[in-house]
Amino acid sequence: MIGNKIAWFVFALLAIMVGLYPLMYVFAAENSGLLQGKTAELLASHIWNIGFYGHIYFGGLALLIGWSQFSKKIRAKNLTLHRNLGKIYVFAVLISGICGVYIGFFATGGIVPAAGFISLGVIWLYTTLRAYKAIRSKDLQLHQGMMIYSYAACFAAVTLRIWLPLLTIAFGEFLVAYKIVAWLSWVPNMIFAYFWVKRKGILLV
Repeated sequence: MIGNKIAWFVFALLAIMVGLYPLMYVFAAENSGLLQGKTAELLASHIWNIGFYGHIYFGGLALLIGWSQFSKKIRAKNLTLHRNLGKIYVFAVLISGICGVYIGFFATGGIVPAAGFISLGVIWLYTTLRAYKAIRSKDLQLHQGMMIYSYAACFAAVTLRIWLPLLTIAFGEFLVAYKIVAWLSWVPNMIFAYFWVKRKGILLV
């Protein structure tokens, strides 16, 4: 029981911390963080910048509020809050996911990381929209299952920031680490989600 509470606390803390991470771009120096290593031509593109900032800001918002949707206490005490946060989450995912798919085509390192990030964006959009459609149809079980998958995709923002420095140290090269993390940041999350859904006995049909 204590272990579950600690795991929940760590889960929520990581989601909040990384959810607030995009604020760094408001206060940090120009071309810092994920912008390092991008070409001057790409950084000068207004469309790419809209995609990049749309992805990180709305993705941060989704991550920041999404964890609370799994809290039974919040749902029990204030169902209206749960529903309103859910609507904000879906809207944030739509913006961030579409932007993420777009900027994925320009991922550093070529086709391998591009394919990884684009796949993540498509899966995130699909599972979120299916979860929304399910709750509109009052299919609570399908909604819960798809939301688990949706937030597992969203949580890739956290796992990426855990894996990337470790892989960079292990391989001694950022580019190799980046190509791996484009897949490692979310595929294990989806496998975890699969077993979580299966353990809860949720049928996704």
